[in-house]
Amino acid sequence: MAVVEVNNIRKSYDDFVAVDGVSFSIEEGTMFGLLGPNGAGKTTTMRMLMNIIVPDSGEILLFGEHFSETHKNLVGYLPEERGLYPRMKLLDQLQFMAELKGMPATRARQEAADWLKRFDLYEFADKKIQELSKGMQQKAQFIGTILHRPRLVIMDEPFSGLDPINAKFLKDILLELKNQGMTIILSTHLMDQAEKLCEQICLVNKGKAVLKGKLSEIKQRFSRNMVLLEYEGEGSRIAHLPGVEQVNDYGNYMEVRLAEGCKPQQFLRALVEDGIEVRRFETTETPLEEIFIQIVGGGHHE
Repeated sequence: MAVVEVNNIRKSYDDFVAVDGVSFSIEEGTMFGLLGPNGAGKTTTMRMLMNIIVPDSGEILLFGEHFSETHKNLVGYLPEERGLYPRMKLLDQLQFMAELKGMPATRARQEAADWLKRFDLYEFADKKIQELSKGMQQKAQFIGTILHRPRLVIMDEPFSGLDPINAKFLKDILLELKNQGMTIILSTHLMDQAEKLCEQICLVNKGKAVLKGKLSEIKQRFSRNMVLLEYEGEGSRIAHLPGVEQVNDYGNYMEVRLAEGCKPQQFLRALVEDGIEVRRFETTETPLEEIFIQIVGGGHHE
């Protein structure tokens, strides 16, 4: 069943068109990436899904119906602008958020305490929100989003403000929730996170959906002769070797796109003959970040 159906929605503010004819569908139990550069229209689209703002035209269906009060308890929303009350104590804040979604007070407090223990935040349960670090507040907001066990979760830049350890922990929680049947919409401009997590994506740019579908099929469509290379030597020469179309150099690590017809073995031989010491040589799919750059940077549309 399609949990979310978005049909040709449009939203403008005076002469500025924020979202222009975007459509997509999300099946139950899917991790869906709403991707794009800053200012592309992602947040506006999410706010329309939540009925915070209303589209000028088009249609949005949640669970096969237009948005209504009954949907509020079925959805969890993590906005980009965090919305915690700074003077409330952490545990009280989470209990309050769950009660707003229809959970009984006793159950809400117990489950909030359980989540705080899991996130290593229970010792701060009686601290005011304003006394917590930015990362702690981010984790608290995440708990408040999922505490009432929604069927659909909409998250706008959920990894913002988290260090790598906590970002990995949050990623593991998201995968666990998806495996339990939760449908998750993840908005981000971090392509590596989206590539690891999402089964389907919709890439928006300048308000338009420029690429959408199953990530595996998209990567197959954009499949290029890509090589991951770790090396010792003068890397600037690699871009000029026969068969090299484009390089993305990080210094002793390089993503190399080979020209059509150039076999990886030929490129490897050219590296050795040029005196480049190869430490790692791996053929791979075109990464989502590369596809993102091609589509957004090149201005192409579906």
